[in-house]
Amino acid sequence: MYKPALASLLAILAIAPVHAGETTPVDPSKKSDLQEVVVTASLAPVQLQQTGNAVYVISASDIENSHAAMVSDLLRDVPGVAINRGGVLGSATQLRMRGAEGNHVLVLVDGMEVNDGSQADEFNWAHMSASGIERIEVVRGAQSALWGSDAVGGVINIITRQATKPYQADIFSEAGSHGTTNSGFSVGGRSETAHFNLNGSHLASDGENISRHGGEEDGYRNTTLNLNAGWRPLDNLSLSLNGRQTEGENEFDGVDYYVTGLPEDANNESEFRQRFVRAQADLSLLDNHWQQRVAVAVSRHGNENFADGLKGGSNSSRKKQYSYLSSVNWDDQNQRLSLLVERETESFSQRGPVVFFSDPNQNRSRETNAVALEYRVTLWDDLNLGASVRRDDNAEFNDAYTRRFDASYQLPDTGTRLRASWGTAVKNPTFTERFGYYASSLFYPFVGNPDLRPEKSTSWDVGFDQSLFGDHLLVGVTYFKAKLENEINGFVYDPGLFAYTAENVSGTSDRQGVELTLDASITPSLSMKGSYTYTDATEPDASGRDVDELRRARHLGSASLQWEATQRLSLALNAQYNGHQDDIFYPPWPNPSQVVKLDDYTLVNLSASYRVSPALTVYSRLENLLNDNYEEVYGFESLGFGAMVGIRYSFAQ
Repeated sequence: MYKPALASLLAILAIAPVHAGETTPVDPSKKSDLQEVVVTASLAPVQLQQTGNAVYVISASDIENSHAAMVSDLLRDVPGVAINRGGVLGSATQLRMRGAEGNHVLVLVDGMEVNDGSQADEFNWAHMSASGIERIEVVRGAQSALWGSDAVGGVINIITRQATKPYQADIFSEAGSHGTTNSGFSVGGRSETAHFNLNGSHLASDGENISRHGGEEDGYRNTTLNLNAGWRPLDNLSLSLNGRQTEGENEFDGVDYYVTGLPEDANNESEFRQRFVRAQADLSLLDNHWQQRVAVAVSRHGNENFADGLKGGSNSSRKKQYSYLSSVNWDDQNQRLSLLVERETESFSQRGPVVFFSDPNQNRSRETNAVALEYRVTLWDDLNLGASVRRDDNAEFNDAYTRRFDASYQLPDTGTRLRASWGTAVKNPTFTERFGYYASSLFYPFVGNPDLRPEKSTSWDVGFDQSLFGDHLLVGVTYFKAKLENEINGFVYDPGLFAYTAENVSGTSDRQGVELTLDASITPSLSMKGSYTYTDATEPDASGRDVDELRRARHLGSASLQWEATQRLSLALNAQYNGHQDDIFYPPWPNPSQVVKLDDYTLVNLSASYRVSPALTVYSRLENLLNDNYEEVYGFESLGFGAMVGIRYSFAQ
């Protein structure tokens, strides 16, 4: 009975166009203030109003008001972003942007590339806790000309918290439904020349049943530590160190390949480890006209699977990056030229029992050397242009050349900004697609294909932003279009191998759509944000006919209301709509695979905070208020209604 009202609210928000530089401004009542600097849309930091890229920023206040435990829950409100979680908390979670694949989105943590080479180059969003996160920058559209392979659909940069006061600390603890607890701490400090912040959290849940039948609960454990530190020994020299470690285990169900083809209760468990570290030095010369940066980053992932307490398969990956960035500006900073030189080495390891005549145990590696050049210019104070080109010399494939152009024009005295971007992108085949081997059952083994070619994409978007009512309302619209060539299909049956393998598909996969958002200050104490995305993503089937791509809902929407009811009490209401979408079902052999439909669903969440004192805050979070029963992956049940209550104590000097 609630869905028509929610659908009407989302439809009203959909009428309002989107703003590509959406963010929480410095002045909450001035929605057209685009002076905020972002670090992901260019080789060097750039103001939102000076980039033609579609950028969305999740601010510190957005994160605090939502009380979300996982970053993936925050990203559901971002236009163009779709989330699919295969069950309860800790289950495998995929993110897709503008209809692209999960491994077409490059993920950064404080500038470190953290996609997992042992998991098809995807980042598993199941384990990214929101604890210690300061802000999230989302740049949509092809970004390979800046970031290289993987940045086909866009880039997400997760920026961790820095200390802002001489001494500050806080602790929090919360508990609620499904036997879930979440506790943590943060301690840090800042002086004129140094800063550090150490954050830690432990999230645990008894979980719920994932499969449609049975009652076995699937639990989850996640322990995360994060360090953000810096030192400025000279006025023009700064050093920084960032590190993040996450480890834990999640329980999951197996699949009955012989009778139903659906998940079934099983005593399965996966242990995971993620370690990211980055050291960086920044040097400014010639009265800040020449900035230089040297950085070294390492990311590691490890996954081990157990069944009934016995170890099965495992895999791991490591990526090392060495980079030098030089940026020169002149003409009163109206022109800037940036040069990036980068070397990247990746390794992949897979271990497991020998199945029949196939041995999955292997070690693989690859190297990439890259150089990128970007030029940005401001003309007549209102027109901003950017152009970049990148060459990737990969030891395994032919050299890749990618390009990108963007433009932003502010119409004087109108509150209107026009913007556009165009770019090419590349996605190299993954280790798993080329060399992987696994056998989930006798009838569905997978054998890699070392002869795969990289995927190539061309995309563009156009849009505008409009501020209204004395800068208290910001609306806009973005239209995007992309095509993908050499798309890799990882589920092609090869009768010669008696197994599935991966192949490049002939023809092109096409993605197009519209992204809309609204950001409004209704009163000094009441604000609203909304977004709507229409995505049409198709690919050719075996007969060459265009069909909808899997797990790409055509309609996505969200609406949020933030109300500062009193000086102490604040409330946040959030609704998220996900339209129906196709998925794939593999029934028991010899039945062929089937395309199935997943129903649409609406999630309504409510959070509240009450400031007992300047140091003590009590808060609560109610999730899935309507207790909607839904699946984001076919056969895997999601959580129903849940409630959490927490307390936070903070103090600072």
